Amino acid sequence: MLQLRYSPASPYARKVMVIVHETGLSDEVSIVTTNPHQEESLRVHNPLCKVPTLVLEDGEALFDSPVIVEYLLALASNTDLLPLGGPARWSVLRLQALGDGICDAAFGTRMETLRADGEKSPSFIARQEAAMMAAADWLEGQARQLEPITLGSLTVACGLGYMDFRLPHLDWRTGRPRLAAWYAAIETRPSLVATRPA
Repeated sequence: MLQLRYSPASPYARKVMVIVHETGLSDEVSIVTTNPHQEESLRVHNPLCKVPTLVLEDGEALFDSPVIVEYLLALASNTDLLPLGGPARWSVLRLQALGDGICDAAFGTRMETLRADGEKSPSFIARQEAAMMAAADWLEGQARQLEPITLGSLTVACGLGYMDFRLPHLDWRTGRPRLAAWYAAIETRPSLVATRPA
C-alpha cells in the first residue's frame, strides 16, 4: 500500500489528498499524519523533511506535490484531470503552477507573521500579499480557464482555501465576482469538503 506522509494544515498535502479522492485511490493510500517540524523520521524518505511525501510500496519516495499528483493520476489512468499532451495540458499545468504559487505566497506570509515583532519583514509580507492579489485578478480575468475541473483548477481551489484558512483578513473576493462564484461552487465538491482544514 502507498503511504502518504501528510499534515492537514498543509495546502500542498491537501492538494494531494484531493487527487486521491478524485481518482478513487483512497483504499490504496495509507495516510500518516506527520509534523515535519518535529518528526525527523520523515527525513529518511525526504531529505527536505517536508510534506507531502509519498512512500511507494518498494520503499522509494516521491516528493513534492506536483510529482506526487502526476504519479497518482498515472496510476489511476486519469487523463481528465491532466491531459496527456497538447495545449490543454500546458493550460492545466500553468493553473497548477499558479495555484501552487498562491500557496507559496500564503505559506510564506503565514510563517513571516509568526516571527517576533522585531524580526518580521513588512516588505516581504507586502510582496507576498501583492502576489496573491495579482493572482486573484488574473483568475478573475481568466475564469473560463477554471472549467472544466482539472488538476489546475483543484490546485487553485486549495490555494484560495489556504488563504481563507490562514489569512482571512485578505479579502480576495471583493471586486472578483466570477472568481468568488466559482470558488463558492467548487468548495462544495466532495474531495474539497473531505480535505478542508479544521
